[in-house]
Amino acid sequence: MEFCERTIKVVIDDEKCEGCKTHVCVEACKTYSRGILILKDGKPAVEGSAEELARKGTECLACEYECWFRGNSAITIEVPIEGLPDYRKKHGTE
Repeated sequence: MEFCERTIKVVIDDEKCEGCKTHVCVEACKTYSRGILILKDGKPAVEGSAEELARKGTECLACEYECWFRGNSAITIEVPIEGLPDYRKKHGTE
């Protein structure tokens, strides 16, 4: 599953969510953001249109952090940085 907020994309590997006992991503989203993530059938899910998610999202990154440390490392947040590929190419850090 994946969804976008204003400038980030949240990618959740559903297979890693299977068997998760903590569901800390959902709790972190409620605590530090606006509760975009909900628990549905034992896995994190979202409700609402793409426009609603982009508007509601605070881009706090708490779900990814908590999942890494107390969950199953199922969440990756992609943060595109304009010009980064050119910068890395110029400085040989591709």
